[in-house]
Amino acid sequence: MQATEPQVKRPRLMSLDALRGFDMFWILGGEKLFMALFALTGWSFWQMADTQMHHSQWHGFTFYDLIFPLFIFLSGVALGLSPKRLDTMAAAERIPVYRHAFKRLLLLLALGVLYNHGWGSGIPAHPDEVRYASVLGRIAFAWFFAAMLVWHTGLKTQLLVAIALLGGYGAMHLWLPFPGGAAGQLTPEHSINAWIDGQFLPGITYQHKAYDPEGILSTIPAIVNALAGVMTGRFIVSNGSQGDWGKLATLAGAGGLMLALGWALDPLLPVNKDLWTSSFVLVTTGWSLLLLAIFYGLVDVLGARRLAFPFVVIGANSIIIYLASSLMNWDYLSQSLFGGMINALPEPARLLGAAMGFLTVQWVLLLWMYRKGIFIRI
Repeated sequence: MQATEPQVKRPRLMSLDALRGFDMFWILGGEKLFMALFALTGWSFWQMADTQMHHSQWHGFTFYDLIFPLFIFLSGVALGLSPKRLDTMAAAERIPVYRHAFKRLLLLLALGVLYNHGWGSGIPAHPDEVRYASVLGRIAFAWFFAAMLVWHTGLKTQLLVAIALLGGYGAMHLWLPFPGGAAGQLTPEHSINAWIDGQFLPGITYQHKAYDPEGILSTIPAIVNALAGVMTGRFIVSNGSQGDWGKLATLAGAGGLMLALGWALDPLLPVNKDLWTSSFVLVTTGWSLLLLAIFYGLVDVLGARRLAFPFVVIGANSIIIYLASSLMNWDYLSQSLFGGMINALPEPARLLGAAMGFLTVQWVLLLWMYRKGIFIRI
């Protein structure tokens, strides 16, 4: 998801769309493939891979935990590719950009509520029965605050803000007591996140838990994921002497360093997606950098664009297909089109056939939109 800024020519990296599409692929149903392959082959490798397709229950980290922060990171990269300063511009030039940013923020918040409650019996009539916290809401806030920093501050300030947010959030988890709990408590029922959500978050929480995984406090460190993306985008388009391969090596090295720092911090402050701990930010930033290095190398440096094309198709309309994953019954459509063929397969292959059919109907729709030049961005 990208902001539209007047008179800004954004360098286009196909690797950015490809990695965004790769990220969304797993949400669209790619996570079904590993269990289906295990059912077909019985190989334990596929079973182990399937364990990475589920969120960690509390402390810990799986590949599926990376999908959300990677998307936030990539929204920051898109900002960093054209880091325009607005504070030196005339008000008449700035106001349209601000207006777009506020509209984008509010629209994503509204779409997040739609994603949470826009099915079955419909949006609840009573405001207290709505879940306002959402994935799209967190993406909106992280992008918005990162954009404000990009448009009004320099790189040094952005780096200092990122360090302050990460350090302050970690210190709060370790040393700040809260009513009904002690400093350092990081359990589902007793954490400062749960207390803040219980006191100030309107509506209901996810699955009526004591905290919301997209709650108030845990949105703050997500801004750092976006800022890390901003700095990465600025680095990619910089005119340094490294060259493409040097930039790739730097991205990979920075990613490895972030991973090492995050896991070194884990014994003190556990890696935890639901709390979005500071160590979780470091680990997810590390993996985001490594994946971007891989895609940047393959797609933009080596030119393997045909290989990336299936993911580019998904990444070009990521917002609409994400919403459709909640609002449409893709299983019904897949069964309507491919049910006969799937049922004709041998029993062990049916699960894989169903997973492939589920992915195919979504991808074909996205391909049609791509060929027609229909790109829905906010």
